[in-house]
Amino acid sequence: MNIRERNIKSEFEFKSSRSGGKGGQNVNKVETKIELNFDIPRSVYLSDDEKKRLLFKLKNRVDKNGILKITSQSERSQILNKYKAVNKFYEITGKALEKEKVRKKVKLSKADKEKRLQEKKIISGKKALRKINPKNIED
Repeated sequence: MNIRERNIKSEFEFKSSRSGGKGGQNVNKVETKIELNFDIPRSVYLSDDEKKRLLFKLKNRVDKNGILKITSQSERSQILNKYKAVNKFYEITGKALEKEKVRKKVKLSKADKEKRLQEKKIISGKKALRKINPKNIED
């Protein structure tokens, strides 16, 4: 089941604070910066395997208590920053929960090896010709 399809929003905890940067009086008066906190170990909607994967893959974004923190302060309204933080959460967790494809080794055929070696010889021949200095050649 996709992480967006679960009722995981009920486990989000939002904190607002004053945002830095441009904005004039709006920045000084209104708390538009949003911090989304998600407690991975205590989540009801994630399986144990998903929790382990998220904690491992997002270890740089998760604090020592297992809380994933995502902030958004680019917009001038709290609602837009909340929307951006939620989308960022789904994007980050979606990528972390994707299973990597297993790399299968492919054995080259004898003809493929021979073809590769011939191409290498042609390229090395070109390079060898470039090294010949015309001043050293006598007529």
